[in-house]
Amino acid sequence: MKQRDFSAHPIKLFASYYKPHMRLFLLDMTCALTACLADLIFPYATRYTLNTLLPDRLFGLFFAVMAILAGAYIVKAVCKYIITYLGHLMGVRLEADMRTDILTHIQTLSFSFFDHNRTGVIMSRITNDLFSITELSHHGPENLMTSLVTILGAFAILCTICWPLALIILAVVPLFILFTVHWNGRMDEANAEVKKNLAEINASIESGISGIRTAKAFANEDAEADKFRSANDAFKESKKKWYKTMGIYHSGIESTMSLMQVLTIAAGGFFIMKGKMDYVDLITFSLYVSTFTRPVTQLADFIETFTDGMTGFKRFLEIMNTQPDIQDKPGAEDLQDVAGDVEYKDVSFSYAEGGPVLEHVSFTLPHGKCLAVVGPSGGGKTTLCQLLPRFYDVTGGAVTIDGKDVRDVTQHSLRQNIGIIQQDVFVFADTIRENIRYGRPDATDAEIVAAAVRAEIHEEILAMPDGYDTFVGERGVMLSGGQKQRLSIARVFLKNPPVLILDEATSALDSVTEQRIQASLDELAKGRTSIIIAHRLSTVKNADAIAVVENEHIVELGTREELIAKGGAFARLWEAQDLSLG
Repeated sequence: MKQRDFSAHPIKLFASYYKPHMRLFLLDMTCALTACLADLIFPYATRYTLNTLLPDRLFGLFFAVMAILAGAYIVKAVCKYIITYLGHLMGVRLEADMRTDILTHIQTLSFSFFDHNRTGVIMSRITNDLFSITELSHHGPENLMTSLVTILGAFAILCTICWPLALIILAVVPLFILFTVHWNGRMDEANAEVKKNLAEINASIESGISGIRTAKAFANEDAEADKFRSANDAFKESKKKWYKTMGIYHSGIESTMSLMQVLTIAAGGFFIMKGKMDYVDLITFSLYVSTFTRPVTQLADFIETFTDGMTGFKRFLEIMNTQPDIQDKPGAEDLQDVAGDVEYKDVSFSYAEGGPVLEHVSFTLPHGKCLAVVGPSGGGKTTLCQLLPRFYDVTGGAVTIDGKDVRDVTQHSLRQNIGIIQQDVFVFADTIRENIRYGRPDATDAEIVAAAVRAEIHEEILAMPDGYDTFVGERGVMLSGGQKQRLSIARVFLKNPPVLILDEATSALDSVTEQRIQASLDELAKGRTSIIIAHRLSTVKNADAIAVVENEHIVELGTREELIAKGGAFARLWEAQDLSLG
């Protein structure tokens, strides 16, 4: 991604996106200027023909002028084609560059950003908002230039025909400017509200489609429809306000343009009565006023496009100016040759808007050993593990790997050395092969198969319709829970990290499937430093140590036998699940 200073003025930032496409931009502007000059020629040629060529019977020159006009309009037609085709192509390329920038930037943002922003709203920023930017990037500079050139050119020629009448027409322009400035601000506010509500609609749609199976399971289709109607009604109201504002704006512009035509005929008639103009001059003047008013209307359209596009661009900049909470510190080093010694030193953590989640947590986990973390829901088990790969940063104390504070190493190298398997496995809408390859994008097909074999899913994959090329559907809907979990295990086998985090990896599975998955997990954990968050205590029998997390603290830490003999919190959990020491 090209480095840009996104704190700079929006117009300067917007202009910077033209640089890679300057040849297309200059071609578009040249063609727009050529078409503009062709329009300025016609009224003057008409006046010359009526005043000179026809009265003096210069018929040869008359047809030559007509041929030149015909050629000029053929050139104009070619220019219009280039403007429409290549101009829009340039706009799409700018939009694609911005979309690449925003998606790349979103990938760098911390978990806290996604905690507070709905997926559908983010999608709207990337799609709908940027579409309005495409229209501005293409039509904006073109309309602005042609409008100004045509207005200035037409006014200059009007002055040569009858300068007093030209000044009368010019007197209307300040009214147009004042009206435009006032209503442009109103349109900007209305447009921002429309985009905000459209983002909410997209969020509602995304949520409704993602949760369609749950909605059907609870027979809550009507409730989902009601939620969408509420968002849709808010959008309709904001759109109504936008169209009302736009209607007043356009009617005002149209009235101003019509006033110019009335003034032209009225004042021109007066000057004819006084003998200061003739009928040919009035006809020519009227043609140039039409040429003059068209770019004024075009300028009004530019302001509308500019308002819409800049509103979208400002929303684009809101995300681009959002900085990740978690950043590599200057001079951060890559984490290399990791053995896997993990230590939490007096660690505390709390979310910005809430109370403490963890307080004064300390433990040491030597490389190759396994720590099980158990305790009631909401006690901070998952948060404790999320501090190790720096999904969140500690608010007190330190987390280290091989004696290095995780805040002192690059996030990329840190996470490359940690494998994570969660209860809710995310499976991409792709093939089995590509989903496993996600563990290491440069892996060969043979390595993918080897990982699947170790995860004990290879035979099941071969039994599928297209084997490793079987498409798994949205979020892996074509796979069972156990298959998705083993697919995620295969990913981690392929990644081969020295440190492993298992976040209740089997708690959503039935007992038979859990036993099969547990065998794969045991194989995966061999020789790796492992932290296991467990709900079912039967899965932690082989752990080297167990930490019980309650009320933001580690209340017990020791081996299974030690904790059961102690008769404390872990012993009560063990008893509640009716387990034996076998």
